[in-house]
Amino acid sequence: MSRTVIVLAAGEGKRMKSALPKMLHPLLGRSLVGHVLAAAAPLAAARVIAVVGNRADQVTAHLTEIAPAVETVLQEQQNGTGHAVRIALPGDADGTVIVLNGDVPLLGAATLQALVDAHEKAGAAATVLAAEVANPTGLGRIVRGTDGLLQHIVEERDATQEQRAIREINAGIYAFDAALLRGALGSLNAHNDQGEEYLTDVFGALVAQGRAVGVHVADDADETLGCNDRAELAHLRSLLRDRINTRLMRDGVTINDPATTWIDVTVNVGRDAVIEPNTQLKGATEVGEGSVIGPDVTLIDTVVGEGAKVVRAHAELAEIGDGANVGPFAYLRPGTTLGRKSKVGTFVELKNSSLGEGTKVPHLSYLGDTTVGEQSNIGAGNLTANYNGTTKSRTTIGSHVKTSCDTTFVAPVTIGDGAYTAAGSVIDKDVPAGALAVARAHQRNIEGWVARARAGTAAAEAAKNAAKEAE
Repeated sequence: MSRTVIVLAAGEGKRMKSALPKMLHPLLGRSLVGHVLAAAAPLAAARVIAVVGNRADQVTAHLTEIAPAVETVLQEQQNGTGHAVRIALPGDADGTVIVLNGDVPLLGAATLQALVDAHEKAGAAATVLAAEVANPTGLGRIVRGTDGLLQHIVEERDATQEQRAIREINAGIYAFDAALLRGALGSLNAHNDQGEEYLTDVFGALVAQGRAVGVHVADDADETLGCNDRAELAHLRSLLRDRINTRLMRDGVTINDPATTWIDVTVNVGRDAVIEPNTQLKGATEVGEGSVIGPDVTLIDTVVGEGAKVVRAHAELAEIGDGANVGPFAYLRPGTTLGRKSKVGTFVELKNSSLGEGTKVPHLSYLGDTTVGEQSNIGAGNLTANYNGTTKSRTTIGSHVKTSCDTTFVAPVTIGDGAYTAAGSVIDKDVPAGALAVARAHQRNIEGWVARARAGTAAAEAAKNAAKEAE
């Protein structure tokens, strides 16, 4: 059966109090509307149409980026949900039309599929997704007939005392027979206190025609939660965090403190990985089996191999090889690649650089635009001077190289395999394989300088006493 999905994403979202359209607010790896589109994807709809309105250019650009196949329809005046669906419904649509709100990010694909399956199996004119909640205050109630079908949806302000006791609420997610929906939309009017066309009025019209309108209850009421302000967004974020972490733990990942572990829905984590407290895994990050991540780690679009260890570090658009060791207090910037069993230690920053297998940069170093071969050791306080104020150049360090403390490499420069550098050297010329590079001034001791230049100081007195003792 043919299917068409219509996503309502035209609202202003005033309560968000944000320059960013509500539908575009991020939530653990996707925008609000991105989550809704992901839930709808398994339906394999022939067409997916998003109704845009407020800041339509921004929303359309975002949709083009994340889901290029989605069509957009502009609702210039926000005249209600019924009006939005009416202008979006294609004239040739047949089969099933699914209408979704763009701000219901916890909606699961399985729940949406179950709604559509129930609708199509029953041959209903429409089917409403409902949820049973402990506190329905402020929400539209589902009023059923004795046959269990929908009689009507009543808003709280219009409900009787008896109806307000109903705990089954309208989730704002629907499936319709396309032809019957088209006819019912034509009968809508804006004769109400809001001056808008309500999509929920369609159900009354269908029931009045003697059509069957079904109700499908979601297993998890949290899936139907919408988002109207930042507080609700934070609540949804915590619920989604718990859902993601629970799934990963049941798939064989150890998460030692789920409350402080934030993992995007787009992240993959392998079995037997261990995630320590205060860890954030974002974007397209992948963590291999048996790796230990954290505590206090943020990985953004970073790939970590198997058996690696990353502690108190920040990495973005980086690759960390199998068995590699990163941190604490390391910073891997975009373009960094660490080979198998390599090490990046304390207070080390790498940018657009690669380390070969077994190579170590243990502490207090910066490597920018640098390639290092295998089994090399970069001494403490090393840095590559890769920028001359106008252009950036590359440093190449070979395999089995040993550099001493406080070596500076002035790019472009190449260090051959097996070479050494002396401590405190500034290397601005290529070093042949197997050579020792020494680039520093000879030491000169000026006798008696402290007594002459710093007379009367504690240092001068100490030097004087030392000279007496030496006599």
